[in-house]
Amino acid sequence: MRTKILNLIEEDCKLTAKDIAAMLGESEDAVAAEIAALEKEKVICGYTSIIDWDKTDNEFVTALIELKVTPQRGEGFDKIAERISNYPEVDTVYLMSGAYDFAVIIKGKTMKEVSLFVSSKLAPMEAVVGTATHFVLKKYKEHGVKLTNNTKVERLAVMP
Repeated sequence: MRTKILNLIEEDCKLTAKDIAAMLGESEDAVAAEIAALEKEKVICGYTSIIDWDKTDNEFVTALIELKVTPQRGEGFDKIAERISNYPEVDTVYLMSGAYDFAVIIKGKTMKEVSLFVSSKLAPMEAVVGTATHFVLKKYKEHGVKLTNNTKVERLAVMP
């Protein structure tokens, strides 16, 4: 039942325990108790909405920063990730395989603000040996949800 509840909540976090119980053929009390246990165990860490900010008046930029680091003896990557995660500008931190060790997603009011954050807060960290900053120009799909409705394919006419 746990996995089924998690799948349903991940798809639509607005579902109530009553809705989920009806979908699974379980009692509302059993589903509510399971959700409460999942929250207490931090399996469910929060609930969120996906918003297409391009359709609002809010102006900000999103950047993905790749970090190459040298982990400290006895502390590994977790201590570095914890320190990076403490910055309020940081939205997401992933440990990655490949050329870079971390992918960090941040939001700022301007490209300059993001650049200043990287150069003054992330790059100077003693464990950081390299960074690469990529600015998001447009989001098409986020967390499995398409943000644009453009199904029309635009092609240039080819003249013979």
